[in-house]
Amino acid sequence: MFTPLQWAMRINFVITLLIILLLTACEKQKGQSSAIGTAQVSMQRTGWLKSSELYEASGMQASFSREGDFFVHNDEGEPVIYAIDENGTDLGMVILVPAKNKDWEDITSVPVDNGRWMVAGDIGDNRAKRKYIKLYFFEEPSPGKNDRYAGRQDLQHTLVLTYPDGPRDCESMAYDPVDKQILLLSKRDKPPRLYAVDIETALTQMQAELTFLGPTSKLRPPTLSDRARFGGRTDFISQPTGLDISSDGTRAAIITYRSLYLYHREPGEDWISALQKKPTEVVGPPAVQNEAIAFSADGKAIFITTEKKPTPLYRFEWSDEPVRD
Repeated sequence: MFTPLQWAMRINFVITLLIILLLTACEKQKGQSSAIGTAQVSMQRTGWLKSSELYEASGMQASFSREGDFFVHNDEGEPVIYAIDENGTDLGMVILVPAKNKDWEDITSVPVDNGRWMVAGDIGDNRAKRKYIKLYFFEEPSPGKNDRYAGRQDLQHTLVLTYPDGPRDCESMAYDPVDKQILLLSKRDKPPRLYAVDIETALTQMQAELTFLGPTSKLRPPTLSDRARFGGRTDFISQPTGLDISSDGTRAAIITYRSLYLYHREPGEDWISALQKKPTEVVGPPAVQNEAIAFSADGKAIFITTEKKPTPLYRFEWSDEPVRD
């Protein structure tokens, strides 16, 4: 027999558990379909990363020369760029020379003359102690024999960057084609802080100091159901782990362990102003550690993948149909 106190404790436990399950169910429903302006957002798992060597995918960028291809990298280890398609198929890899992968966290693409250069961001700094970070610039890889990416590729340029206000941990980087800047978004600051280096400086200088643009809006803090789902990682789920901007410069997407945040920039507006507005949040995808995000080259979809294996690949799309209750 239970004492009255034991019965009360058991009842409280059951009530708490039911609340957690209810909140989790609500969040899962939001993740399946959510509003973005007047559009509906849908999520679909398109496949799994097939390469056995791609075990900690922390950055992803769409190819501008071959529609449907993406470039992905691990967050440490060899300085290698892996190629995949929308289903996660292993399309090969290229080794960057000379480069080091101390803590690669994101990758982007910038226009150079009549082509594109990729930019690998060695920008991670968990303890905020690095005196400087590095960006590695290289021509967008092209497939060769048997339609696969292979071989070694020389760097075109390396840029050493410092922050104006001391070291920052950062896992999010993207190119803004409107204001022609490479943007970096800090991870552990609350709210996140946005920094920039203009593309002319980035391509012509060996060293530069980032410009602080301002704080962004706060991302939604953890909830009770988040704590039940993420456990010891709960405190990290509202921190940006990836950033991308659409090729026309009108949309930005930020990923965290828990959610996808979508922003829209109005004509004449800069990104720091747009990122200070309340974003649209889509809970998901349900992966272990979401860190890599990329718009498709045409800007019509967003792809997200995660560190840890097995590694799913998700596609987010939005329709032009108005939201209806």
